[in-house]
Amino acid sequence: MAGIQASFRSLVRVSPLLVRLITGFFRKHEPIAADALVERTTMKYKTPTYLGLAALALVSCATIESSESVSAEELPGTTWVYQADLPISSPPYMEVHCNWKDRLDQRYAYLEHIGPYSGTGELLPEVHRLLALEGVRASGPPFALYFDDPGSSEAGALRSRACVPVESWTQPSVPLKVDTLPSRTVAYAVASGPYPKVPAIYAGIFGYMDKLNWTMAGPIREIYLIPPGEVADYSELLCEVQIPVMRQ
Repeated sequence: MAGIQASFRSLVRVSPLLVRLITGFFRKHEPIAADALVERTTMKYKTPTYLGLAALALVSCATIESSESVSAEELPGTTWVYQADLPISSPPYMEVHCNWKDRLDQRYAYLEHIGPYSGTGELLPEVHRLLALEGVRASGPPFALYFDDPGSSEAGALRSRACVPVESWTQPSVPLKVDTLPSRTVAYAVASGPYPKVPAIYAGIFGYMDKLNWTMAGPIREIYLIPPGEVADYSELLCEVQIPVMRQ
């Protein structure tokens, strides 16, 4: 994981297909269950400068650990309610607000994707469609899991999953599969802006992890909190990025 972490820091992943997710990406669901959050003392760090392979420079990313609360926001056109428990970080992510929490177990349905990460987002509407055919409702907003390092693996061999949370459903029909995301301590931040640009926030999260002597301990999770079809401008989108951690 140490090698993957180092390469993710310097890689800006371009996923242009995510922003073309269809209108009505979400159906009507129940509110998100809050994760267990442990507040920490506010601190401010400076993280190193990283050059993305897509020629985007992340210059002097300031990472802030914060327990400051902001108002809950109801997502437009859906019943999802996101309780923002730290300030939202905005492009170009010169300042990244980070914290950590103990993530709870979560059952999810998914489609496996092998290949460039740009194709992962296209599968999310298909997961929703297949769940509807099964009569299964989602229990939270969709997310993607990214298992491999694009900087050291062939694009055609990259493993990812397009995921939708479900509760106790255990009998999916092919090609859907189900799995459980295990409870873990995660470092996280909330990014606004177009979903393909979200990986630019990774450098700030990794800098925060370094200060706590943490290393990456599982796939990166991006939770897509607002459907792109429900906003007038992509700057209104929100994505929570979680990186599982363990002590080095």
